[in-house]
Amino acid sequence: MTEVTQAAPALKEIFNRARLQHIAEQTAAVYPAFDVPAFLTHVSKDLDNLSLMQRLNRVSRGLHACLPDDYVATLDILYKLAPRLNSGFVTLVLPEYVALYGQHDFERSMQALKYFTAFGSSEFAVRHFLRLDFGRALQLMQDWAQDDNEHVRRLASEGSRPRLPWSFRIETLMRDPSPVLPILDALKADSSLYVRKSVANHFNDITKDNPDWVLDQIESWSLDNPHTAWIARHALRSLIKKGDRRALTIMGAGHAAQVRIEQLSVSPEQVRLGDRINLSFRLTSTAAHSQRLIIDYALHYVKKAGGTSAKVFKLKTLNLAPGESVRVSREQQIRDFTTRAHYAGKHELDILINGECLARTFFDLTD
Repeated sequence: MTEVTQAAPALKEIFNRARLQHIAEQTAAVYPAFDVPAFLTHVSKDLDNLSLMQRLNRVSRGLHACLPDDYVATLDILYKLAPRLNSGFVTLVLPEYVALYGQHDFERSMQALKYFTAFGSSEFAVRHFLRLDFGRALQLMQDWAQDDNEHVRRLASEGSRPRLPWSFRIETLMRDPSPVLPILDALKADSSLYVRKSVANHFNDITKDNPDWVLDQIESWSLDNPHTAWIARHALRSLIKKGDRRALTIMGAGHAAQVRIEQLSVSPEQVRLGDRINLSFRLTSTAAHSQRLIIDYALHYVKKAGGTSAKVFKLKTLNLAPGESVRVSREQQIRDFTTRAHYAGKHELDILINGECLARTFFDLTD
């Protein structure tokens, strides 16, 4: 029997016709005058050709077309609607509404974003208010960083990221990240993993434009707190992949590794698109003392024009005692992504330890 693997539905199907019907019904439940047919006609037009974020925006505009013109009255309806929606991502239509139609009422709108973020996230919408009045918005977000609700604390960090995915960049913070330091400093030992992930991603964003600023901050931290140490490790991941010596030193791996790599192999040596490769090698310490080792591998993808482009993948971090040996292995599927296509040819694979390439092997991708 042939096994059939069904592809996962596209993300944009979060806003499929059944979900649009749900939004309409729940809105009518809290606002009986809501024109359900008009709303569905508005949001369903050309639906199949709209992306996820275009569908989100369309729903917010559809709500605006069928709710009262009075912004305060509509906010009251949306406050009642928020807990009734059956998807956290779908609730993003509510802060999107605020971003589209509430910029004239700054304080009320920022309070609405604070409320709505607990149901999904207001991270995209709040950026419009940072762009509208940077200082005023940032002051409120500094207060949010002290809030009892982890969703609100996360919004303070996530919403002010300079390079938030799926949103526009905040050029002011790309040039100078110092205005967000009070937010990040308040959250650098947060008890919530949800918040810590945001803080780490925020710092990692900043390393793309201001790596020394990030390193200066983290070098001043005490990493005795496990929450702070977790943030530091994940905040520096891009710099560590680049072999940045200061970042590696912060993580205790700034020294050259004293090791021997044996039995390095990639199997199979010849693969087709969709196949899996298995990377394996034995690592033995040649040092007289324990070593902190950060082990990555770089895969040099063949490009359409014939050159290569390297992407670094994490393997593991470990402490290796004198003379100790460990087996390191990883399986990876060679498949296309929306962000990366594969082309036939010899693919180099480098073993990186503490930022240095210590061994190399190859495999062939065939048509």
